Amino acid sequence: MSRDNLRHMNQREAVIEAMRANGGFATLGHLYNEAIKIPGVKWATKTPFSSINRIVQDSKYFFRIRPGLWALLEAKDNLPGDLMEKPKPESDHTFYQGLLVELGNLRKQQTFVPKQDRGKIFLGKPLGALVTVDDIYPFTYDEIVRRAAAVDVIWFNERNFPSEFIEIENTTDMHSAFLKFVLFGAFYSTFRVVAPAARKGEFDSKLSHPSFATVAKRTKFASYKVVTDLHTQASQAIALEQAWAAM
Repeated sequence: MSRDNLRHMNQREAVIEAMRANGGFATLGHLYNEAIKIPGVKWATKTPFSSINRIVQDSKYFFRIRPGLWALLEAKDNLPGDLMEKPKPESDHTFYQGLLVELGNLRKQQTFVPKQDRGKIFLGKPLGALVTVDDIYPFTYDEIVRRAAAVDVIWFNERNFPSEFIEIENTTDMHSAFLKFVLFGAFYSTFRVVAPAARKGEFDSKLSHPSFATVAKRTKFASYKVVTDLHTQASQAIALEQAWAAM
């Protein structure tokens, strides 16, 4: 066996070990942080992320559950139930809710989801295990705080004020999300709708209504793919920072 083949085997084994340690599955972001920490593996480059991307696409060992989320073939029959079921609108909602919480944490934001969502399962764990804010901060009048507590994801800054209000609209009407954003318009926050890319035209059309003029410039659209890519890139940045600190 050539040296190149041996090195490739070592890299693949590192990815497999990282997945096994995580229950047989992992996001690319998780692999970026964990696979490169496994001792005894020589990576071909100083930034092995492209190698990990290539390795997980080897169908003899891995399969894709959804964009950015991969699993071991050997673990296919033992994965958490929420990962094995065919994705449904409600599971899509929870998956992207979890990614947005993790993304906020990676960006050093404080993260909040509604209490009724805390028990929903994201990658085998309840969403409540990921958030850093248990009780929503009383950042303004009680009635507005009560309405804010129903927003899918909120990121809070270091002053405990909301920096982003995020609503995930898989199939539901975006009109209700825009109405919420108008209610919070007095705060220096970004308002974001996360939805399938195919709904961007609907987003633009409905947001152009005069009723939403006060928040239109601060209301942004992010597709599911963008959220997945941002989560992966943020994890990659953390891994690079850790590698730099270890030099």
